[in-house]
Amino acid sequence: MGQTLVVIGHGMVGHRLLEALAERDALADPTRPERGGWQVTVLAEEERPAYDRVHLSAAFTGSTGEDLSLVAPGFLEKYGIDLRLGDPAELIDTTARTVTARSGDVIGYDALVLATGSYPFVPPIEGADAEGCFTYRTLEDVEALTAYAAAADVRTGVVIGGGLLGLEAAGALRTLGLATHVVEFAPRLMPLQVDDGGAAALRATIESMGVAVHTGVGAAGVQIHPDGRAQALRLTSGEEIGSDVVVFSAGVRPRDRLARECGLAVGDRGGVVVDGHCRTSDPYVYAIGECAQTVDGKVYGLVAPGYQMAETVAEALAGAGELTFTGADTSTKLKLMGADVASFGDPFAPEGRDGAVSVVFSDAREGVYKKLLLGPDGALLGGILVGDAEAYGSLKPHAGRQLPAPPEAFILPSSEGVALPGADALPDDAVVCSCHNITKGRVREAVVAESLTDIGGIKKCTKAGTGCGGCIGTLQAVLDAELAAAGIEKPRGLCEHFTLTRAEIYEKIRTERIRSFSELLESYGEGGEGCAVCKPVVANVLGTLAPDLGLGHILAGEQAALQDSNDLFLANLQKDGTYSVIPRVAGGEITAEQVIALGEVARDYGLYTKITGAQRIGLFGVRKEQLPDIWRRLGGAGFESGQAYGKSLRAVKSCVGARFCRFGQGDSIQLAIDLELRYRGLRTPHKFKGGVSGCLRECAEARGKDIGVIATANGWNLYVSGNGGATPRHADLLASDLNTAELFALIDRFLMYYIRTGERLERTAAWLERLGGSTAGLDHLKAVLIEDSLGICAELEAQMERHVTAYEDEWSAVLEDPAALERFGTVDFGAAEGAEDAAQALEPGRGRTAVLPDGTEAAVFKDRAGEVYAVGNRDPFSGADVIANGIMGSRDGVPVVASPMHKQVFDLRTGICLDDPEVSLPLVELKP
Repeated sequence: MGQTLVVIGHGMVGHRLLEALAERDALADPTRPERGGWQVTVLAEEERPAYDRVHLSAAFTGSTGEDLSLVAPGFLEKYGIDLRLGDPAELIDTTARTVTARSGDVIGYDALVLATGSYPFVPPIEGADAEGCFTYRTLEDVEALTAYAAAADVRTGVVIGGGLLGLEAAGALRTLGLATHVVEFAPRLMPLQVDDGGAAALRATIESMGVAVHTGVGAAGVQIHPDGRAQALRLTSGEEIGSDVVVFSAGVRPRDRLARECGLAVGDRGGVVVDGHCRTSDPYVYAIGECAQTVDGKVYGLVAPGYQMAETVAEALAGAGELTFTGADTSTKLKLMGADVASFGDPFAPEGRDGAVSVVFSDAREGVYKKLLLGPDGALLGGILVGDAEAYGSLKPHAGRQLPAPPEAFILPSSEGVALPGADALPDDAVVCSCHNITKGRVREAVVAESLTDIGGIKKCTKAGTGCGGCIGTLQAVLDAELAAAGIEKPRGLCEHFTLTRAEIYEKIRTERIRSFSELLESYGEGGEGCAVCKPVVANVLGTLAPDLGLGHILAGEQAALQDSNDLFLANLQKDGTYSVIPRVAGGEITAEQVIALGEVARDYGLYTKITGAQRIGLFGVRKEQLPDIWRRLGGAGFESGQAYGKSLRAVKSCVGARFCRFGQGDSIQLAIDLELRYRGLRTPHKFKGGVSGCLRECAEARGKDIGVIATANGWNLYVSGNGGATPRHADLLASDLNTAELFALIDRFLMYYIRTGERLERTAAWLERLGGSTAGLDHLKAVLIEDSLGICAELEAQMERHVTAYEDEWSAVLEDPAALERFGTVDFGAAEGAEDAAQALEPGRGRTAVLPDGTEAAVFKDRAGEVYAVGNRDPFSGADVIANGIMGSRDGVPVVASPMHKQVFDLRTGICLDDPEVSLPLVELKP
């Protein structure tokens, strides 16, 4: 006798599961019941068997459901599959192992597969449910839209969403004879697949067909005619588009209602949580396709990953169970409105990173754009093809490898590609981690053998990266190459707690006015407590948006638990666990009294002093508990925080300029002071620096700064996105001969746009390279910041004005806050009446240094549930007593703390280092 399998959903992925089971001879045969096999019942919501949704737009040109059908004649009958069309599942009872259909039938199962797919996301805007508003997902949608558009008075349509499905919908409206508009919130079409150059070529092709494209704006509401029908779409820019038809194609959401209601684990942002075998939290229930949240924390919206999941479940149901699904290659190739579009590998890697360069062919006349991104050894990192994707089949297999011919041969019009294997330039015996003498070959072996997908896994398996941390970039490059060679997509999100990037998090917080990490985690997180990656990022964003959100000091309330050690104590952590104090000295201008005050503090506290590269005086060797008293003295001398610890403005360097220099053409000192005072305290994706030179002799080295200003006879020249570091870069000229007001307005826009779109720890140089470099990237900045192509210049300036108005010296606020000052001291468990009383002094999610009865120190933490953990305070890697200053969070559901030194992670329950299990912190018993 066979077993019963119930499949809920008969879309493309659900049907592929049936085919995969048949290929493994795992389905029942009605003519031979003795052989066993799965007896299958399929509960389908639609009235049609599975059909090809990828070519849904063909239905507008006459294709029928039968033409698009995926079910081979006789397939269902051959295997006795009971397909119940129009009878979807309504209830799952995992205890009784039954499914109740809409018809009332109750079907028992030995295994259940959820293949319920997704539903279109309709933004919560006014009028979205008016007559004339449609989604674009099913053949029923096509039929309804076609019938409505046939009315004589329906002439114009607008599609909300410029992604894959949105452009297909636009093509459909055009096919129906409607004047068509496309509205995309991102600054370009298909933002997940193509870069600015590719999007420009695609846009030109689409606009040449008479379709109007609106990017960088969102939908604000549907204006409704008195007869109840849609008549216009209002945009967030204030523009209004007359439209008889509105099609929502702004993304999809997983259909997981049945799973939620029966108690299966569901991701915070939707999707039925599955393991590597696509098994849910109930061992008898599986989930595949767009309704599943896979082990990599993603919900895939493409059919290819769904097919891979179907294969994985078929393998498990057939008894082998060797296949696992850990991620999918999201390379795409398709034709949109007559234009070929393809992307593969990592085409968005910033040009210049580790020597990466792009080879581009562009023919604006023909709407053709081809870009190949190459590594320093000539290895192909990724590519984008728009208008002509013929070379896709030859290029994609070489992602991560040397090309067998010059890259020009693949992208020039007359090229013919030859697929040949290649090799990486870096040999396997090269040492990539000198601290532990780990070679690249050892890392590669671990990645393959252990199916590693992140740096944490490499640290744990090889110890590489657990020393000084200087090899992390190289390890990431090796990992990326291996993942690319294996066809596994590199995760986009910040960490296991967020699938969003830093720029996406910024937009969520800004547009939805999210005021806390907890609120963001609840709305968009993947569970857990956060970590040393996502917490500081969110703290940084909240700090930037504080004036707009009405938030207080960066250390107020929950925000303190998010800060890295530097921002928590408003000082820069040094290698021995002490801190530096570097007050602001705008423009390098300092009084004699202030110099004396700094000298007296250095003398009284026995500190090391140094003139920094940013024209400041630094005091080094300050203990944490000394910081408040030192800042009281320095504040009394007129100093304020120099922000030398934060992801913010460090300093604006200047020469003496026209005040003293005989060559000076502008007062560089005063301008440097004005710039530094205007942008002080501004939280950015990474630190940024400025420089002002009084003439073209460039004594302040302004072109080596994120913001560089050089005086000329006609005003100021503004250079942007230069910096030093591992890959020094000269800044590019953004605008010339500006007066002071124009200069400040343009810098306001530049910084706020960088804040909005930059990623975590991305300097302005890397950001510009990601935007397209000195050519396309700079052109993009000019269009946005000077020509106001997105219509946001006034908004960016206003946001900067709010920052300037709301600025307060961070140290002044701390010195007036008793609760904030307590963080610089210790919790005395020796003097407390009991451990419970002492624990009350702990902030959830934040550590404190505790003094134990024997006089030793411990690092004590309390999570949001009130659980208290105590471990030794000494970092075993650096020898500094700093563990209490680390960020508390979770990894794979385990409570952890990350050392503030080099971010090694320790399990707070056991003390074991998760990155190097041979190292651990001692557990401490908290008793008075």
